[in-house]
Parts: sequence; C-alpha cells; structure tokens
Amino acid sequence: MKLPRRTLLAAAALPALPRFAIAQGPVMGADTRPTVTIAVQKISNTGTLDPMREQSSNASERWMGSMLENLIGRNQQGHLERVPALASEWRRIDDRTVELSLRPGVKLHNGDELTAEDVAFSFGPERMFGKDLPTDIPAVARRYWPALERVEVVDKSTVRFVNKTPDVTMEGRLSAGGSQIVSRRAWMEAGNWQANSKLAVGSGPYKLRSFTPDVSLILDAHDEYWGGRPPIRTLRFMEVPEAAARIAGLRAGEYQLACDIPPDQIGEIETGGKFEVPGGLVLNHRILAFDKHDPALADPRVRLAMAHAIDGQAIVDALWAGRARVPAGLQWDFYGDMFVKGWTVPPFDPARAKQLLKEAGYKGEPIAYRARNNYYTAEIATAQLIAELWKQVGLNIQLEVKENWGQVLEKAGRGVRDWSNSATFDDPVSSIVNQHGPNGAQQTNGEWTNAEMNTLSVEMETSTDRARRHAIFARMLQICEREDPAYVVLHQNAVFTAKPKTLGWRASPSFFLDFSAANWKA
Repeated sequence: MKLPRRTLLAAAALPALPRFAIAQGPVMGADTRPTVTIAVQKISNTGTLDPMREQSSNASERWMGSMLENLIGRNQQGHLERVPALASEWRRIDDRTVELSLRPGVKLHNGDELTAEDVAFSFGPERMFGKDLPTDIPAVARRYWPALERVEVVDKSTVRFVNKTPDVTMEGRLSAGGSQIVSRRAWMEAGNWQANSKLAVGSGPYKLRSFTPDVSLILDAHDEYWGGRPPIRTLRFMEVPEAAARIAGLRAGEYQLACDIPPDQIGEIETGGKFEVPGGLVLNHRILAFDKHDPALADPRVRLAMAHAIDGQAIVDALWAGRARVPAGLQWDFYGDMFVKGWTVPPFDPARAKQLLKEAGYKGEPIAYRARNNYYTAEIATAQLIAELWKQVGLNIQLEVKENWGQVLEKAGRGVRDWSNSATFDDPVSSIVNQHGPNGAQQTNGEWTNAEMNTLSVEMETSTDRARRHAIFARMLQICEREDPAYVVLHQNAVFTAKPKTLGWRASPSFFLDFSAANWKA
C-alpha cells in the first residue's frame, strides 16, 4: 500500500532517531531502551500542548498524561478509579475544602522539586483565571472549576483547595483534564501564556523534545520520574490522518502502534498472527450537536424528529461490527448511583419522526450537517448513513465535510454537527454540565441554551444532597434529549490500537496511551 505524500513529507521532517529494533549488540553503558513511533489521526486540534486550550479526548488525551500529571490520578489499567498521583493522599476538610499531601521528591522536567507553590501557581491568575490571558482561557477554567476560590499553600508539601460553594465533585475535578500541574519557574521564565502553550513543563514520565503542529510530537524519557525510570527512551507521535496509511506504516515497521483502527479493518490486520488490535469501549459518546438558532431547527420538534429518525443500532452493527453500543443517553455506568436507570435515547421511529415534522410545520427548509473528514473513526460513513436516514423522513439535509473545527463551528449557516462528549470523572457534571451547561462548549459557542438547564446546572454543582442531584440529572436528560434537544447520542465510542503481537502493551479504558514501566514489555 503506497503511503500518501503528506505522510512521507511528515516523516522526512522528523529528526533522525534510532529505529525500534536494534540489530547490533549494546555498547557498554549505552541507553538500549527503544524509540517507539505511534501513528495518530491527530496530535493537537489547536496547535498547543496546554490542557486549558487543547482538550480533545481522541487527540491530546493520548499523550497529555505522559507529560503533565494531576494531583489525583486515574487507574489506566483498571476502571479509571481515582488513585494517588502527585498527591500521596487527600482528605475532606468540609464540603468546600479538600487538603492534599504532595508526594515527596517529585522532580519536574526542569530539575526542580515539585512544591505546593507549583500547585497553587497552576490554578492561579497567570495560567487560568487572570484578565491578561487569552479570552478563551478563563472561560475554560470556569468550566473545569466553576467556583474555585483559592488554593492555599499550607506548607511546602501541603495544599488546600477551597471552593466558594459546596462541591461534592472536587476530588473528581482534581483528577480530570484542566487540573494538570506545571512548573511555576519554567512558566515564569517563558513569560506568557502563548509561549507556555507549546512547552508543557511538568512531572510526567516523558518530557518534551519538540512539537511541530500537524506533523509530530517527540518526547524523551524523564529519567528522574518519581514512578521509576521510563521503559522507552523516545516517544514519537506522528500525525497520519488516513487510516490506510497508519495501517500500512505499521505493517512496514515504521510505526509500532497505529491508533484509531476502524473495526472493519481489525480482522484483516490480525490475519496471519503477526499483529493484534486491542481496545474496546471508552468513556466517550459520539453525539450530534444542534444549533437551535438555525431557523429550521428552532422548533424542538424538528430536532426530536431528527433523533427519532436515527437508527443507532444500525450504525453500531454496520460500521462498528457490534464493538460499540447504543448507550442510555449521555451517561455511563461509571456514574454509579447517579446513573438514571430506565432512560434511553429516543428510539428509532421513522413514523414518529414524520409526525413531529408535520406538527412543527417543517416545509423542507435546508439543514446543514457538518462533519469532519474522518476525524472520528468511521465519521464520513456514519454521516452518510445518518443523512440518508434523515432524507427518508423528509428532511432536506445538506452534508458538508469540513477540514477543521474552525470551519465546523462557523456560525453562518450552522445547523447540526458531529461531536463527542466524555465522562472525565464519575459524576454527571463532568459531561452534561461541563459541555452543555452555562459554561459549556455548546452554550459558549452560541449553539444552544435553556434557562431551566442553566438553573439546574448551578444547583447540581453546589448541592450535597445525592438524591436531589440524581433527580436534577434525570430532569437534565429530559430537557436535553426530549423537550429541547441539545444533542443526539449516537453510540458509545470504542478505541482500537494496532500493534505487533510480540509487543507487551495493553490498551486502557480511555484514549490515553499508557507507556509506564508496568505497561510495557518490548
């Protein structure tokens, strides 16, 4: 299979590095750890490395945790339950305060020892909440931490997070994206947010060597890592948008891992026994997001009709070989007792869809449907199937394939678009509020708003009554998926990564690629 010219040019732009397999015997004292090359569909959507702007689950989550770490971690080889990371322990002081003890002796990438000052700085005005930052950064910070009042330095190794309001999710927020810790000194030396957005000086097992947007991200082992010497000398993430090129490069030995393998290719890759494709369901749902300001979508009955016209199980069966699944709306079993039992996505019902369109007085007005060019696995095939299902109930759908998110989110002519939502921690605020509430991406994009949803979001974030919070979540699902549809959930995502069968590496129940010593045997 011939590699596309873009892929060959990207490879030529990389600095010369040792190949994964070393034929000659090791030189005395030489570092014999391998260089590992990973083909990914996308490295960064924003051309930055900082989680305050680069937030994509299926792009930056793959590598972010290898450089920047949280105080509280997630067990990537378990069920993503919370585990100690940069904090060795934590405790609740009251319903607004969490105190954490820092792990002793953590070395940052610049050689400094991690202190409470680095933690406080990471959540301070220079990085998250200041008036001199790019305008989108404080808005994102408030999405992650809507009521954070301050981070107190108790002593060199102890910090307290103090909220303005009660919040039962503070521990979850500390484990999620946006709460990674950076080096205070390195940040101040770089001078401003823009300069630091491409540096990512943290504490992870791998540190930045170079970042070329749309081409490559190269990381070297951080040998003073608190968790032990990393097993890989250099990680090379190469951006290879075409699935066929990722697979061809894997077979040719150019890549040791190839990400985002379409399910219909798994059988062919595994034929012959040389390669295998581990993976499975992750805490991410593929959804469609509505712009209710589009005149054709202003009536919620039109949006609900579009939901009833989609056969989610057909998408799972035809395009995912049954390896994905249609979930119970925008929720996951991961939520535990907050999960709303008995809830479903709007069932596939073309007759109901046609009736709703008739009641809404829909007259065939065109509706733009924007998709990316296979940014998501099987995205174009999915979009084509959905567009055909919509046309069958009388909707005038104009499918538009865009090359980047700027084009997808362009306000002029925006109707419905592809998207995905993740559960970044084990509570509904991590998705339905963070993405669709008053500080969420859909509302700040100007696509959708709902007064009751916004009021409930504030209560959801501040209530300590678990039964009340469960009732609020159930009501949110009713609003966002039935009464005033903000989105349609298509299916829970599954992620598959191809590799040589002899390579001892396990997939995580997330997009993250775990290259820890415990998860690598070459």
